[in-house]
Amino acid sequence: MLGAIGLDARQESAYRALVALGAAEAADLAHRLALPEPDTERALRQLEHQGLVARSSACRGRWVAAPPGVALGALLTRQRHELERAELAAAVLAEGYRAEAAAGAGSAAHDLVEVVTGASAVAHRCLQLRLGAAEEVCALVTGRPVAAPGLDDEAAEKTAGRGAPYRVVVERRVLSLPGGTAGVSAALGGDVQVRTVERVPAELVIADRGPAMVPLTGRGAEPAALVVHASGLLESLSGLFEAVWREALPLRLGAHGMPEEGRAPGPDAVDLEILSLLLAGLTDASVAKQLDLGLRTVQRRVKGLMELAGVTTRLQLGWHAYRRGWVARELRE
Repeated sequence: MLGAIGLDARQESAYRALVALGAAEAADLAHRLALPEPDTERALRQLEHQGLVARSSACRGRWVAAPPGVALGALLTRQRHELERAELAAAVLAEGYRAEAAAGAGSAAHDLVEVVTGASAVAHRCLQLRLGAAEEVCALVTGRPVAAPGLDDEAAEKTAGRGAPYRVVVERRVLSLPGGTAGVSAALGGDVQVRTVERVPAELVIADRGPAMVPLTGRGAEPAALVVHASGLLESLSGLFEAVWREALPLRLGAHGMPEEGRAPGPDAVDLEILSLLLAGLTDASVAKQLDLGLRTVQRRVKGLMELAGVTTRLQLGWHAYRRGWVARELRE
């Protein structure tokens, strides 16, 4: 937890133990932490350098913890100042990079692309693109992504509440996977528009209209991806995403709960999620599984929607849903 201010696990454990004890000798602390005494001594000296512990003036060989509110507050302040300087340096470098890219129409081809190999390197680079985007992240996601944005717990934790809005197109089979819709919504956060098509032509991630990331290898081989910078290829990839996005069917992903009291009669959030998934091609049973609802609940709600729309078939319900704006296909320019 204190790694953000420069402490490793051993230093943090030593400091926490010393705070709990108030003061202790290195040997006692080493026994408490189940660490070799030389390693504990080294950690204490490093903590002393950071102002978190001090040698006792009353008893030789004893170490005393500095008050956390004062000592950690000073480190946090220093860390904030260092982050501000790093942000300023990053902004200067980014401006220089954009200027060079704009003037570099004659750059060598190898400067416009980079190859990333290895599962961890691909995942890290993709996460970099997602976290570094300021305006928008666009992505095409297949049922079993190789290099598209990882819809996993680790990526979700790192990007929670951070980064730019998302526009994502997923293959229909993603919606049939266990927790498919919940996984997309949780991994990408609240500011996300999701659409679905029968088949995505290629995996793709584009951050702020560039760079873009596409996979190079198929499943079974070592993961690799191509990162494309400003070029005609990047423009083509952006055009591909926009073409797929225009033809994709919108999905409503959100927290399905009870309708608000006192609101005007009409479909609530759960109704709209059910309707969205049905229009995407899922069966009643699949919708019930995705939304953690009973099959009879889904069927009852669909019947209620048909009565609300004044129709007798599901085909008519789909047409009325578009006509009434229940599943609007709004495009973001």
